[in-house]
Amino acid sequence: VTKEPGSPVFAGTINGNGAIDVRSTKTANDTTLAHVIRLVGESQGRRAPAEQWVNRFAQIYTPTVFVVAILTAIVPPLLFQQPWGSWIYQSLVLLVIGCPCALVISTPVSIVAGLAAAARNGVRVKGGLALETPARIKAIAMDKTGTLTEGRPAVVKVVALNGHTEQELLERAGAMESFSQHPLARAICEYVAARGLQPGPATEFTLIPGKGATARFDGRSFWLGSHRFLEERRQETPEVHALLVDLSASGHSVVVIGNETHVCGFVALADQLRPGIPELVATVRNLGVPHVVMLTGDNEGTARTVARQAGIDEVRAELLPADKVTAIESLVERYRSVVMVGDGVNDAPAMARANLGVAMGAIGSDAAIEAADVALMSDDLHQLPWLIAHSRRTLSIIRQNIALSLAVKFVFVGLAFAGHASLWAAIAADMGVSLLVIFNALRLLDSKA
Repeated sequence: VTKEPGSPVFAGTINGNGAIDVRSTKTANDTTLAHVIRLVGESQGRRAPAEQWVNRFAQIYTPTVFVVAILTAIVPPLLFQQPWGSWIYQSLVLLVIGCPCALVISTPVSIVAGLAAAARNGVRVKGGLALETPARIKAIAMDKTGTLTEGRPAVVKVVALNGHTEQELLERAGAMESFSQHPLARAICEYVAARGLQPGPATEFTLIPGKGATARFDGRSFWLGSHRFLEERRQETPEVHALLVDLSASGHSVVVIGNETHVCGFVALADQLRPGIPELVATVRNLGVPHVVMLTGDNEGTARTVARQAGIDEVRAELLPADKVTAIESLVERYRSVVMVGDGVNDAPAMARANLGVAMGAIGSDAAIEAADVALMSDDLHQLPWLIAHSRRTLSIIRQNIALSLAVKFVFVGLAFAGHASLWAAIAADMGVSLLVIFNALRLLDSKA
């Protein structure tokens, strides 16, 4: 949506291009954070598939039991001259034991216990549907920067070209990156500050999502971006290409700075793989999720290096936000149930498109956390295998509760028709199975990551 001076801007709006000043005009109750809190409350209404099935079953089961009880009370006396008192008594027994209380609470009490256990372990799950989905996933797509890697890249090399100095290069890069929240941008700004440099003001700043940015300094136009952005601008020389390819192949991310006539230089950064990522990928595969894919906007060489270190075979690199959505759509078409794990604004659309979106809760952007169904609040990816196992255990307990509820009811229905069930025994059985269902579900609270 195009905005002009004086136009209202909603809290949580993402500024796609350019730099703007925004004045706050409303209270904290109208902020994005407040909206996220409301979403968490509303998520309780997102019923799990098992709960939906139980409710549909109860809508048929309850009136059926009521009709059968009425027929039990009147058919034998009217057609077979049986005593009214005994059959009315048996119909009351049938009504009591046929009460679907235990069946109806079997799923929601398990879901609540499962959500509480997840929260205790630092995993925020938005409702029963999101809790059930991990049990059925067939593929996991992961972002690279901030997800598989620590998200704290550091500048390792600065190369000035075509008569430009390293100081001038860093000042240009620092001024333009100050408008961005990308991990690479933050790393460059921190490096510039540590060098004691004070970048001059940039004017007419314009962000080009997934590619780079442009701005003017002292009336001259400069640009900053990825290797692909350099190629699109057709300013790459064979010497620069060779340098960038070598750096990318060794696992470095490269930010190129240039003006309208030539490349001014570039900044090489390196990020570390999170501890235990290869073991994590192996654990996920052992849990029956064989397809692990890395989706990243970084260059092909860096992506392949990180994927090799992590033990991931399938890599899709140099992706724009829209490309990530397309990649997720193709994965959903192939594997039907796909999880997307990410942390940035660029990952939010892909997370929303996946069957389950998982956000890194501590370092993730507000947009990513809001789009995700699950947030790992401690940014520990090792909680992902636990979530899969916890989801499967929750479904197992739901099935146990449903089976237990129906089995007890069918046994007492048979006893009622045979004339061997008493009213007090039916009441005890109904309350007893309800308590058993609750206690069985509460076992989920012992789940620990």
